[in-house]
Amino acid sequence: MKEFEKYGKVLLNEPLKKYTSFRIGGNAKAVLLPVDENALIDSIKLCKEKNMNYIVLGNCTNILVDDEGFDGLAIILKGVLDDIRVDRNILTAKSGATLRQVATIAMENSLGGLEFAHGIPGSVGGGAIMNAGAYDGELKDVVESVRLLDDELNIIELSNEEMQFSYRNSIAQDRGYIILSVKFKLFEKNIEEIKEKMNDFYNRRREKQPLEYPSAGSTFRRPTGYFAGRLIDDSGLRGLKHGGAQVSQKHCGFVINADNATAKDVRELIEIVQKTVYDKFNVELKREVKYIGGK
Repeated sequence: MKEFEKYGKVLLNEPLKKYTSFRIGGNAKAVLLPVDENALIDSIKLCKEKNMNYIVLGNCTNILVDDEGFDGLAIILKGVLDDIRVDRNILTAKSGATLRQVATIAMENSLGGLEFAHGIPGSVGGGAIMNAGAYDGELKDVVESVRLLDDELNIIELSNEEMQFSYRNSIAQDRGYIILSVKFKLFEKNIEEIKEKMNDFYNRRREKQPLEYPSAGSTFRRPTGYFAGRLIDDSGLRGLKHGGAQVSQKHCGFVINADNATAKDVRELIEIVQKTVYDKFNVELKREVKYIGGK
């Protein structure tokens, strides 16, 4: 792994649970914190040349890392590729910036449109890939364009329309593209109004979601015509424990790390929930959480 040191800080046999919001997962063979965008691209090229497993991660809020870890290089952008620039009503953020940071900078510049994103725990890159949303908005509502690496590591820029955003999806997710930065088109708005809206969303989130426990946010996608949490509750699964994992008492759409859960605990509980809901309501619950590592 020594050849990767020119691209940033390299940590060998690094526990990924230190980085994930679930606080679960084994070690990566190595973690790289790239110094800049060029280092990110060059490190990926080297991985491809060496035929080495790699994964690019942002805020690590929507993933479950296997107990056996990840046999390769985990490139983590959080805290490194996080520059944010504002030019009139255009805010441009690197993929490692958090959505909370972006929403806060927008507010400080009297720019509205990103209030909904303030409570979403993910990064700009992860948010754009999955068209993250909450309450009254989705990223597709405010994204002007996205700079990314295609599958041949060419830097391309796609417009909002070309990103083909849909519910928790985009062309970047379908094709495995890597987000470099996102340009948001916002609008002038009174700071106090923005702050009031963000506080309202924060209070609603705190009241309804189990923020006091490690989790990966909403565990399941919303099935068409239903709410995942309601289906799980109506299946009698509220508070169900499996090992250290639990269906949240506060919001049934969340599987939480209640007591030193393993990835195995969480995966098995997710499968129990999916099977029970399908057997009872004939509705398939699809995961929002992405599984990483293992065999």
